[in-house]
Amino acid sequence: MSDQAVAKLLRSAEPLVIIEAAAGCGKTYQGAAYAQEVVGGLGDGRLLILTHTHAACSIFAERTKKAGARVEIKTIDALIAQIALAYHKPLALPRDLTSWAWQDGGQGFEIMATKVARFLRHQPIVARALAIRYPVIVCDEHQDSSVDQHSVVMSLLSAGATVRIFGDPMQRIYGAKSDKAAREDRTRWDALKAQGAGEKLITPHRWQTGCPLLGAWVIEARERLERGTPIDLTGGLPPSVRVLVGNNMAQMRTGYQLSKEHRAPIDKVLKSSPQLMVLASQNALVSSLRAFWFRAVPIWEGHTRDALGALIQTLHTGHGDPEALAQGVITFMGSVAAGFSPSSHGDRLLQEVRTGAARPTTGKPANIQAVARCLLNNPSHTGVSDALAKINALAKDAAAGFDTVKIDHGSELRDAVRIGQFAGPDEGFAEVSRMRSYSHPSLPKKVLSSIHKAKGLECDHAMLMACDSAQFSSTLYAKSKMYVALSRAKKSLTLVVPTVNPSPLFKLR
Repeated sequence: MSDQAVAKLLRSAEPLVIIEAAAGCGKTYQGAAYAQEVVGGLGDGRLLILTHTHAACSIFAERTKKAGARVEIKTIDALIAQIALAYHKPLALPRDLTSWAWQDGGQGFEIMATKVARFLRHQPIVARALAIRYPVIVCDEHQDSSVDQHSVVMSLLSAGATVRIFGDPMQRIYGAKSDKAAREDRTRWDALKAQGAGEKLITPHRWQTGCPLLGAWVIEARERLERGTPIDLTGGLPPSVRVLVGNNMAQMRTGYQLSKEHRAPIDKVLKSSPQLMVLASQNALVSSLRAFWFRAVPIWEGHTRDALGALIQTLHTGHGDPEALAQGVITFMGSVAAGFSPSSHGDRLLQEVRTGAARPTTGKPANIQAVARCLLNNPSHTGVSDALAKINALAKDAAAGFDTVKIDHGSELRDAVRIGQFAGPDEGFAEVSRMRSYSHPSLPKKVLSSIHKAKGLECDHAMLMACDSAQFSSTLYAKSKMYVALSRAKKSLTLVVPTVNPSPLFKLR
C-alpha cells in the first residue's frame, strides 16, 4: 500500500487501524504526522502514544514537539503503572510501585499488567474515563505487547477510544523466546489484523538518504528470514555490506578473542568509521567486546538497567544488616564493572563486615576495609551509596587492589550512588526513574550495544559481531533478533562471521 493510502486510512473513521510496517519503512513518521494533525480536534482530550522502549519515546517526542503537551508519550508499562498507582488499593498493590515492580527481575511489571487488564475488563467506567482523557491512542511496536498489555489497549478501544496500531512480527524480540511462544504471538497478531482495517508500509525510507542498495538488501534479507531460507552472503552483496571473518579463540565461554589476522580488518572498520554502532546478541558479549577494545568504546546503557532495580530490593530486605547489604554491593558491582568479583574483592569485603573491620591492615585489604566501614557505620541505603562511591573513587584513582576494577556501566553506578541523597531507597529510585524517563541522552559516536538496547534506534554505520550459531540459531526468536540488527544502519553494515560454527541464518558457500 502506498504511503498516501496508509495516511488516509489512519485518518479515517475506523475505530481500529492496524499498520504492519517493516523496519525503516516510515511507521514513526506516519504515526507522528497523524498525531500532530489530529490532536487539534480532540477538545480537552490528549493523544496518547504508547511505545515499548524509551528510545522510541525520545524519537516520538522529537517528531511531535510542535503539538506540545497535547501529545502524551509513554511506555505501555508506564501507562499500566499510572493506572495501578491510582487504584492500588482495589488492586491489592503497594502504594510505592516504582521499586516494587522490579522484584524478582522485574516480575512486578507482569503482575501489574495482569491485575490492571482484569480490572479494566471488570470496571468499564474506569476504561471509559481513560478513553475520555485519551480519545486517540497510537500504539508503536505492538508486536512486543504481552497478552495483558494488549488487553489494556483493547479495553480502551471498547470504551470508545480510537486506536491506531503499528507493528511488525519480524521485530518481535521481547517476551518468551521459544518457537511456540513466537507462533502464539503471530497468531494473536493475525487475529488482531482481522478485527480492524489494516495495511502495510513497504517503502524503505530509512535508506533513501543513506544507501538505497543497503535498504533493498535488508528488505530481501527480511523476506528470506520469513521464508526460512538463509541470507545469501556468497555474492551479489551491495558495496555497503561487508563480511569479515572472525573466529573466537577465547578459552572462557563469555570471552571474545581473535587472531591478529582476523582482528586487523575489524579494528580498521572501527578506526575509519566516523560513527559506528557495534551490535551484539547478548549482554555478556557486549561486556567481552568492551574488553576486546581495551574499554575504548563505551557501552550504550539505554534506559532500562536491571542492576539498580535488584539493588533497591536488597536495600529493603537488608536494611540494618551490613552483611546482606555487602552482598548486594558485590552483586551490583559484578553487574556494572569488570574486575570486582567475589574472589577478587567480595569475599574479603564480607569478612571485614563480619569482623567489624577492626584488624589493622594496609594496601588492598585496607581499601576494602574502608568500603566495609561505610556499611558498618550506616547499614542503610545511605551506607550502600557511600560504599559504592568509595569503590568508584578507588577505581578511578587506581588505588591498591582497585587498579584492575574497570567501570563499564557508569550511568548505572552514578544513579546507585545518588540513591543515598534521598530519605529512602524508594524515593531515590522514583526520582532516578523519573529523570531517566525525561532525559534523552544521545548516542556516542562509537558505541557498543546489545540488539535489545538498540531497538528503535538507527545509525549511519553498524557492525554485527559474532554471527555464530551460539548467538544466532535457527529459532524464530533468533531470526527476529537478526533482522532487528541488520536494519539499524542507514549507510553501511559490517558482519563478522566465523568460519567455525557460523549462524545457520547465513549461506556462506
